Amino acid sequence: MSRKPTAPGSRRDMDLRQWLGHLETTDRLAVTKTGRKLAFEIAGLANRHDGSRALVAPAPDGHAGGVVISGLLSRREWMAEALGVEPGTLLSAFEEAAQSPLPVNEVKTAPCQEVVHKHDIDLTAMLPIPTHNEHDSGAYITAGLMICRNPRTGIQNVAIHRLQVSGPRELGALLLPRHTLSFFTTAEEAGDDLEVAIVIGASPACLLASQAIVPMDFDELTVAGALGGAPLDVVRGISVDLFVPAQSEIVIEGRCRANLRRPEGPFGEFPQYYGERADRHVIEVSCVTTRQKPLFHTIVGGGLEHLILGGIPREATILKTLQDMFSCVRDVHLAPGGTCRYHLYVKIKARHAGEAKNVLLGAFAAHYDIKHAIVVDEDVDIHDPEMVEWAVATRFQADRDLVVISGSQGSKLDPSSDNGFGAKMGLDATVPLDAPEFRFKRIRVPGEQELDLDAVIDPDAKLASLLGS
Repeated sequence: MSRKPTAPGSRRDMDLRQWLGHLETTDRLAVTKTGRKLAFEIAGLANRHDGSRALVAPAPDGHAGGVVISGLLSRREWMAEALGVEPGTLLSAFEEAAQSPLPVNEVKTAPCQEVVHKHDIDLTAMLPIPTHNEHDSGAYITAGLMICRNPRTGIQNVAIHRLQVSGPRELGALLLPRHTLSFFTTAEEAGDDLEVAIVIGASPACLLASQAIVPMDFDELTVAGALGGAPLDVVRGISVDLFVPAQSEIVIEGRCRANLRRPEGPFGEFPQYYGERADRHVIEVSCVTTRQKPLFHTIVGGGLEHLILGGIPREATILKTLQDMFSCVRDVHLAPGGTCRYHLYVKIKARHAGEAKNVLLGAFAAHYDIKHAIVVDEDVDIHDPEMVEWAVATRFQADRDLVVISGSQGSKLDPSSDNGFGAKMGLDATVPLDAPEFRFKRIRVPGEQELDLDAVIDPDAKLASLLGS
């Protein structure tokens, strides 16, 4: 695994501001004119630059000191770069960090608490919070890391949940059936609220770590520490007993209220459809802390940054799960066309007849979100959708190579399912082991990749002179 050397006590990854500076020096930063509109315009600009440049929008809608940033990690290569690893080792680096976490390091003072607001809190007046899509119910915090504790054990959890600004100091939260909801349910059954801290403007390592698929009672901030090669500095909240990343930009502290639900949504989600409106959990804000001039990070729903942040940790977990079961598995990829959730490509070196179909069954068990899986041979680049499609076109027969599983659990955000209840489909697009050698031998021009085009192409040649006219 190729990584930058790490001095004792230092981190090899970049924090948010270092990463922005690096993007600027490498011509991957688009800075808008001041005064862009928080409703739709910033999201539209972020989408127009998606995958090519990150966006910085200073002083939007009269927020003189406010700066909105987006699209910071909209390519896999950028995430690897921010963490100080090679792109080809990104999954193994993430899985290594999840397997070998580093305890956090508590500090007494931190940049994220340079400014403290306890009274007269009005979130939209204080912070430049955008509205993204046409039918969104209003402004949303979309890149906030929600930190809470297990009421039974005291161990923290970190996750990203969509947060609707419902009032000056109130947020509506969609809590899906995962760790945060489990902790809240435990607190609510005891008649208690659940303390939360929402961190905006976290480092790339913290953002990625928040999406780790880990067991209950596993603080994802320890994964962020391991990703950077040194314990992550954290500071205790002002009004809540929670630790937050010290270098973050903004922290919103409060309580998820027991026995209280209010309307939340609709909101444009990662499948590029709207999550419907319903009565959902309510967070009452008690304190807001920021840097002197904070950056407000927003993730546009369904954009590459949204998809990649969720996709990379899933890939790492799925790869390890499959490799633990099948020695033939070489790599996996959650395709952006499948929202980095629903379509999985698996590369194998098959040794036994029927092995690819077993891998397909293992893939569906590895994560319930996977809806369609395709298994291909080693000669197929699973990061190139055209190559995967070629393998299906030339190596797959539906009556022989198709696996369909009805009545299974999937994503509740898949609009084609019945609240997550649906079917899964697997395609074995590998070459049969007993096939004659030349039936599936790919054509190849010897020496093609070694040709130096700059040395042999004449950029000044004109066709007319070659034809004698």
